[in-house]
Amino acid sequence: MALSAQQIPRWFNSVKLRSLINAAQLTKRFTRPGRTLLHGFSAQPQMSSDNCFLQWGFKTYKTSSLWNSSQTTSSSSQENNSAQSTLLPSMNEQSEKTQKIPSIDSEVFLEELDDLPPLSPMQPISEEEAIQIIAAPPLPPSSFTLQDYVDHSETLQKLVLLGVDLSKIEKHPDAANLLLRLDFEADIKQILLFLKDVGIEDNQLGAFLTKNYAIFSEDLENMKTRVAYLHSKNFSKADVAQMVRKAPFLLNFSVERLDNRLGFFQKELQLSVKKTRDLVVRLPRLLTGSLEPVKENMKVYHLELGFKHNEIQHMITKIPKMLTANKRKLTETFDYVHNVMSIPHHIIVKFPQFLNRNYRI
Repeated sequence: MALSAQQIPRWFNSVKLRSLINAAQLTKRFTRPGRTLLHGFSAQPQMSSDNCFLQWGFKTYKTSSLWNSSQTTSSSSQENNSAQSTLLPSMNEQSEKTQKIPSIDSEVFLEELDDLPPLSPMQPISEEEAIQIIAAPPLPPSSFTLQDYVDHSETLQKLVLLGVDLSKIEKHPDAANLLLRLDFEADIKQILLFLKDVGIEDNQLGAFLTKNYAIFSEDLENMKTRVAYLHSKNFSKADVAQMVRKAPFLLNFSVERLDNRLGFFQKELQLSVKKTRDLVVRLPRLLTGSLEPVKENMKVYHLELGFKHNEIQHMITKIPKMLTANKRKLTETFDYVHNVMSIPHHIIVKFPQFLNRNYRI
């Protein structure tokens, strides 16, 4: 049965559709190497099957046209041209449909999406996406409290977890500015490990750092040198740990100053090396505090209260705080004990606790 020129495109499309279905079934059974596109499609199998189909289609169309021309004398070249013009858009539409067939590499491509580079920050976004963006509040240019910066600073957050009282540190603007510039991993972590090695316990770090926040500006190697110096003077590790806990600023002083202080007490009080060491272990702030109260009290004991040098030496080795006692309070206490209670000097020397108590005078 002969086909008219108007029926040829419809017949051609139906044959082409069946060929596409067969080609899709073959691509599922046989894997072909192809280049993966952005949307997960494979280019090479599509092009090869499409080319085969186009070659087959043109041959079929040519054969049917020759057979039609031999059967119908009314067919002309204009009808052939109109048939071709009717056919070509249908082929283009079908070609677009074939590009939408997913390839066997689509699943592999989905796994590779994670490896794609992040979107550029300059890429335009829609209004809906812009509305959903939640921007963090900006840092205040200046503030009287560190509380405004805690949410933005990992260093401050970790110091709070350690027990550091930021409300006391922020009273010193230089110290607060220092903490804001420090990086916890690079600047603070090694100092914390050093303090633990010295003997500061985890539950003591907060109180220690609250008092001696300036330790973050000290060089770590210098502090290790100071600890090594104390060990060279026969201070045990337990002695050093006790001294650092009682006098947090001890590690901030240079080796020269520590050596001068030890020499001062040994010379002025005429103490042996062991007694000097025991004195500063019991009251390590003698190494960090001012020497003026110490010198003043030495004169008070000798000139105003009438104690001999060896008596002074005996009393301060028993109660080291007598060296740093308040001058006015010391003289009032002695006056009450010696003149009101009539306790002689030699009894006070034997029991120096008399001068270390509060009396309602």
